[in-house]
Formats: sequence, structure tokens, C-alpha cells
Amino acid sequence: MIPGHGLLIAAPSSGSGKTTVTLGLLRALSRRGVVRGAKSGPDYIDPRFHEAACGQPCPNLDAWAMSAPRIRGLAQGAGDGFLVVEGAMGLFDGALPDGKGSAADVAEILGIPVVLVIDGSGMGQSAAAIAEGFTRHRKGVHVAGVILNKVASPRHEAMLRRHFPDHLPVLGALPRRADLAHPSRHLGLVQASERPDLDTWLDQVADLVEAHVDLDALPSSVVARTQRQSGVTLPYARISVAQDEAFAFAYPHLLDDWKAGGSPISTFSPLKNEPVPPCDLVFLPGGYPELHAARIAGNSIFMDSLRSAAETIDIYGECGGYMVLGETLIDADGTPHEMAGLLDLQTSFAERKLHLGYRNLSAKAHPFEGTFKGHEFHYATTLKAEGEPLFKATDAEGTALPPMGLRKGQVCGSFAHIIDHLDTPVN
Repeated sequence: MIPGHGLLIAAPSSGSGKTTVTLGLLRALSRRGVVRGAKSGPDYIDPRFHEAACGQPCPNLDAWAMSAPRIRGLAQGAGDGFLVVEGAMGLFDGALPDGKGSAADVAEILGIPVVLVIDGSGMGQSAAAIAEGFTRHRKGVHVAGVILNKVASPRHEAMLRRHFPDHLPVLGALPRRADLAHPSRHLGLVQASERPDLDTWLDQVADLVEAHVDLDALPSSVVARTQRQSGVTLPYARISVAQDEAFAFAYPHLLDDWKAGGSPISTFSPLKNEPVPPCDLVFLPGGYPELHAARIAGNSIFMDSLRSAAETIDIYGECGGYMVLGETLIDADGTPHEMAGLLDLQTSFAERKLHLGYRNLSAKAHPFEGTFKGHEFHYATTLKAEGEPLFKATDAEGTALPPMGLRKGQVCGSFAHIIDHLDTPVN
């Protein structure tokens, strides 16, 4: 494990066990020295597990929304630890029409090799054929090894291993362990902060990886680096960010951008009924307000302070935060809960529908003036949205979408999550 080197963990498809393997590697390698995690693509949940596994910050590296220099700067981080990047979906899967933003793009930008995690369930000799295809699919992306996952028995492992060529080593084979499965909900894994036995679970996964993966044989190469690239800065002297289990989806790189641009950040917890701190901008990130709607609605100190703040300062909400700024949020049981009433918005989880995809965004007023890259990922249904839109929007292919979000006085928000500024060329 060489400081300044790294690799990317990928798979042929989602559900292969990338996250469990990555977390096991991070915790196991942290026992040997400094190791850092990173996550390819838009994801709020997995990076917090990375941080718990190795004790180092975990950035998002999004090759659709970020320039190559921006990705290299974020990957460089604050130190020289060994970098383990977890890919999203399948290795070559990205946005339409051409797969841009894939984990393969991140591997190529950083110049690091790929270790492919293959789910061996219900498979024998075909595993080698799949891996061989991935090695040849794209010049510039080096698949340097394989970790077999969910192996049923030693006999099954031998069957899987037998047909792999020498140039594509099998670095390990993890047995099936249903007891190590992590619980999930509609936006992904249950959050790291919600699992009291997280350290114990991470140690168990690391023990499994150490017992079945040859850590000394892991391929790596020097991670391409560059100076930190500027991102989204905001014209506010002080920013307050809601931060708890209901408002957990704030990208650290954006908060770092704001701080680097001269905007100190304070945090507060709506779930603990804390008031909005003195500031010039309130940011309510996404998260799971629908799971805590009754509690949020009843937290009068938070709600009253938010309504009072709206009279004099700007307030911005993303996804879950946007819903809390509305009039009513209906939970999955069909129960309506009164929200802040600062936007003419009503949302519902009683009839869920998935909204998913990258978004090109543009706005002409505070707090976000300019063009941006973002994404949308939620199951809420909009029952009412009246007023001035916040963003003009297109999808990843450039197809025009209906305007997103609302603006009313000094309050605004939308279901979009901003990832990065678009004024810097993306490649």
C-alpha cells in the first residue's frame, strides 16, 4: 500500500457487493496505514460509510458534473494516503446518450487501475468470460484484477477461478455472508449515523476481507493530481446548514467551496428543535424529512425561527429541504403534516414515483446565479407547486424539462441537488 497510489473498485452491475467489498478493504487497509475513500457519481450515503471505515474524508468524484482537474483536485484531498474509489452502477454505466460520468471515466481521469467485483451467485465458468470482456471493452481503462463475491463453497470457488487467465488475477473470493447484509431503504443504505453497531460491523467485514483477499497483491498506480479547482461560491458572510438524520444530504465539496470563498458555516439540527443560528443564508439540504415529518412539524422553535428568518435573509432548500419549505408534506401512510408554509408547495409520499437523473440547471437570482450541474433522486409526488420557478432545466441529453423548483420572496428551493458549477469546462 503506497501513499499517493490508488485503485477503483467496480462491478459489471449494481448489486454485486461493491460497497461491502470497498468498506472491508478500507477498514482492513486502515489497519496497515493511511487510506482514503472516494465515491464515483452522485451519492450522499456511501461516502459517510467510507469515512467511518477509514477515518478520512470521502469526496464525490462525478465525471458528468465535474471537470477532470476538479476530480483530480478532490481526489488529492488533504493527504497522501492510499486512495480506494468505489464506482457506481456498472463500470461503464453513465448518463445517456454515451455513458458519460461512469466509474470508468473516473478511473481514466485519475490514471488508476480497476478491480472488478463479480457476484458469483448462480455462475461458474462464465465469470471469467465476463471479466475478459470488461478488460477489452475500452482502451485507457485497465481492469487489473478480480474479487469474486458471494461464493457458495470451496468447490464453487475452484470452478470460478479455473478459467481466469494469468493476466487477470483473482485477488480473492468472499463467501456468502447473509448476516453481513446492510439494511436499506428507498434512497439507498440506511445512513451510517443510524447504525449503533457500525464499528463492529465494519470490523467483521474487514476481517472477512483480510481472510479471503490478498491485500498485498492489490494493483495500484499513482493518482493523477492537480491544484484545487474553485467551485460554487456564494455571496454570503455567514451560512447556516441544517444537519441531522432528516437533513443529511449536503455535499462536503460544496460546503468546502463556500468556506473557501469566505463564507463561514454553522450547523443546527431541526430534529432537535434547534433554532436557525444568526446567518445570512439558511440551507436546508435533502435527507429523509418524510420519516420525521410529525416531529419536524411539531418542533415550534425550529419552525418559528425559520419563518422569522425568511423575513430578512435568504433561505434555500434542496429536495427534502424543499419539501419542508412547503405547506404540507404527506407521509407514506397518507397523513398530512404542516410544514413551514414559505412556498406554495404540497408534496406526498402516499403515492411514490421515482424521479432520477442528471440535470443541467440555470438561475438568474440569488442564491445561485449562473449555470450548474446537478441531479434529481426522489420518490415524492408534487401535488401543488405554484409561483415563480427557480431553475430552467434540461436532462443529461439536453432535452428541455419543465422549470424546477419555486421562488417566493427570499425563499427558494427545488428537488435538484447541485453538484458543481458549469462555467468551468467539464473536460
